[in-house]
Amino acid sequence: MRTRAGIIEAASPSEEGHTVPIVALAAAIALATAFALEHLGGYAPCSLCLYERWPWALALIAALGGQLIGRPRPALLIAGLLLLGNAGLSAYHVGVEAGWFALPGTCTAGGAVTTLEELRAQLEAARPTCDRVALSVFGLSLAAWNGIAAAGIAVLAVLTLVRAPRLSS
Repeated sequence: MRTRAGIIEAASPSEEGHTVPIVALAAAIALATAFALEHLGGYAPCSLCLYERWPWALALIAALGGQLIGRPRPALLIAGLLLLGNAGLSAYHVGVEAGWFALPGTCTAGGAVTTLEELRAQLEAARPTCDRVALSVFGLSLAAWNGIAAAGIAVLAVLTLVRAPRLSS
C-alpha cells in the first residue's frame, strides 16, 4: 500500500503537463462528435444539448491556453470545474429525459404567432424538445454519455492536481 508521501513522490511535476493535452484532446473529440452527429448524422440538438457543448469548448480553450503559456495547474483546475458542471448539467438532462424533472422553458417553442405562415416558420425553426432521446447507444442517451465523459475527464484533472506536487516559485 502506498503512503501519501509515496503517491506524491510518484507523481512527477510533468504529470500535469501530460494531462492537459489529454483534457484538450477529450474536449476536441467531444465537440467533434457532437458536431458530426448534428451535421453528418442529422441529429438536431435540443437546447440542453447545445448548453452541454459550452463547458467542453471552454475546457478546450483553458487546456490549450494553459499548455501554451506553461500553466497546467490553473488550466486543469478550470477545465475540471467546467466539466464537473457539465456532468451535473448532463445529469439534469437525463432527468428531464426520464421525466424526473420538468421540461425547462428553453426547450419549448414559444412566441406569439398571428398567421399560419408564422406558425409554420416557428415549427420549422424549433429545436427538438429536451425530453426526447434522439439516439441511444448501449441503452444510454447521448446526454448520459456526455455526462460520463465529462465526469471522467473532470476526475482525471482533479486527481492529477491532487497527486502532482506544487512547484515552489
